[in-house]
Amino acid sequence: MGHHKIINIGIDLGTSRSVASADNGVRTYLASVVGYPKDAVSSKLFGRSIIFGEEAFKNRISLNIFRPFENGMLKISKEMDEKSDEYKKAMETAKELLNRLIELVLDEEQMDRKDIILRGVLGAPALASRKNKKSLLDVAKDLLDDVMIVSEPFAVAYGLKLLTNTLIIDIGAGTVDLCRMSGTMPTDEDQITTTHAGDYIDQVFYDLLKKKYKDANFSVNMVRKIKEENSTISKHGDSIFIELPVKGKPTKHDVTEELREACMSIVPEIVEGVRQLISSFDPEFQSYLKDNVVLAGGGSQIVGLKKEIEDYMNATLGYGRVTKVEEPLYAGANGALYLCKDMPEEYWHQVKGKGKV
Repeated sequence: MGHHKIINIGIDLGTSRSVASADNGVRTYLASVVGYPKDAVSSKLFGRSIIFGEEAFKNRISLNIFRPFENGMLKISKEMDEKSDEYKKAMETAKELLNRLIELVLDEEQMDRKDIILRGVLGAPALASRKNKKSLLDVAKDLLDDVMIVSEPFAVAYGLKLLTNTLIIDIGAGTVDLCRMSGTMPTDEDQITTTHAGDYIDQVFYDLLKKKYKDANFSVNMVRKIKEENSTISKHGDSIFIELPVKGKPTKHDVTEELREACMSIVPEIVEGVRQLISSFDPEFQSYLKDNVVLAGGGSQIVGLKKEIEDYMNATLGYGRVTKVEEPLYAGANGALYLCKDMPEEYWHQVKGKGKV
């Protein structure tokens, strides 16, 4: 390895936020948004050709905005021609976003990336397609010297050292990933992915408010912020009022029931996934699995969700105990970092220049 310094990075490229955790002690995140100035005026305004994250989102009127990830994956499909403009743009924006995330974890002396080896483990949705993982690998290979892709709930489990008799429910913006751990690498049979996740809640919430308050003027982005600050499925608690413009005038609206209904919309598929993964597990170990259900991801913070899942498990499976991770934003990236550091040196030599999915 000579005089090269190795920097390990755990990365979670999410639909809403992208997160990195490195072994140089730096942890960071940014919104998964890339913006390009629309014209000469906006180019002069920003003084840069690419704007990232929240800055891009806040200035989206002046920018051409791209979100390279959808439903937790690169915005490509199995049928998409790899030579198409749409495919190339998804790859380009994902690469720019990943490059920016890497820059944020490096100090000034490391920015030229000389005399260092960058190793990364990237989280992907549990059942992402082979083509999608391969495309993600192609994005990362030009930016990381060594790279491996693992399922996001597995990365969460690895970081928490919950590698056996545990059921992880990772609720992100694009997907909800369920994964049962049994002391080995999980197979497809151990995992379930649904796209009824955070973005789905936003759309349901938006549609409900549009139906109830026809005169109000608002966007999905506006209701997303409301959801992130107030998400709940609990029937107890204070009413939730927000101001929405009506003919330009801020007007108070009660959104309590609509927000609760929107948040509840993802629950049926989650609890059905829990039932499937537990009931098909080895019967001698099902009781252990029921005792170790872990909520992760941004959606784990929905007030009342933990109790809702426990109540369902008690009614249908006889028993259930659910806990929440302490750091929902960083749990996946932290686990990916630990895995990156723990992989033996010979493994990285085997995947050198090729990557691993």
